[in-house]
Amino acid sequence: MLGKKKRNRSAIRSFIGAETRIDGNIKFTGGFHIDGYVKGDVNGIKDNEAVLSISERGYVEGSVVVPHLLLNGVVRGDVRVTEYVKLGPAARVIGNVQYKLIEMSIGAEVSGTLIQENERQFATAQPNRPEVDTVAAVKAAGD
Repeated sequence: MLGKKKRNRSAIRSFIGAETRIDGNIKFTGGFHIDGYVKGDVNGIKDNEAVLSISERGYVEGSVVVPHLLLNGVVRGDVRVTEYVKLGPAARVIGNVQYKLIEMSIGAEVSGTLIQENERQFATAQPNRPEVDTVAAVKAAGD
């Protein structure tokens, strides 16, 4: 519509400062930025607009589940990103990273397994095996 500005999906609505420590789980929508320390899980509400950014000073000890992640700090725990993750040059993940799309800068570290979501789905799918009637097969072999 003319005259109306589009709302910026990644606009930061919540912020944890460098001198702040949070003990407990966090759920958020919109943009959320961490410069401080979080001991607990961080979850973006599943609206595909939630964006978590963690600066070089930011540290999360717990799992992270978000649609979008911009990481330049440390996450000590498993990370699941349903849309897009960008690991900056100072990013460090001590845990597994499950993602749909990923971008890694030189210097980013992952001490765990990178799991591309589509690959995981293929890996867990059961192969098509024909059903065999073992009783009929044994009788036929004996005849």
